[in-house]
Amino acid sequence: MAHLQEAAVAKVNEICDRYTGQNTPLIMILSDIQNEFGYIPIEVQEIVSAKTGISVAEIYGVVTFYSFFSLKPNGKYVIGCCLGTACYVKGAQQIIDKFSEILGIKPGETTEDGMFTLDALRCIGACASAPAVTINGKIYAQMSVDKVGGIINDYRNLGGAN
Repeated sequence: MAHLQEAAVAKVNEICDRYTGQNTPLIMILSDIQNEFGYIPIEVQEIVSAKTGISVAEIYGVVTFYSFFSLKPNGKYVIGCCLGTACYVKGAQQIIDKFSEILGIKPGETTEDGMFTLDALRCIGACASAPAVTINGKIYAQMSVDKVGGIINDYRNLGGAN
């Protein structure tokens, strides 16, 4: 979407139009755009700004503040490793380090093949299941370093399947 096609621009405008007249539509607009395209680049933020009158600076601030928004495309499988207190004290740092080692990427990066994105998350609300990892919303409870390789292999074997 770096150079927006006409259809993408029309879709962003359509999403903005859904919330015309609402008092605080920005989060809903951005959420719909994130769901539609998978990320919210600056070019899209500029369109949203023009349609809503909200400054690009404010929009950018919201996009970068909330972890569920992304400025760049994510991989097919987004691995979120919780580093909240309960998970951290139960070894979450070692788990994210293992994902990083196997995938060859750091948190916030995507593999070259576009298959995996690795994210470090703050509390995901699964403290009783610590340490917890999410992959595309599916929670893996009581994770351990020795489970990481098998999970990655399972997703690699899925390949293009959803």
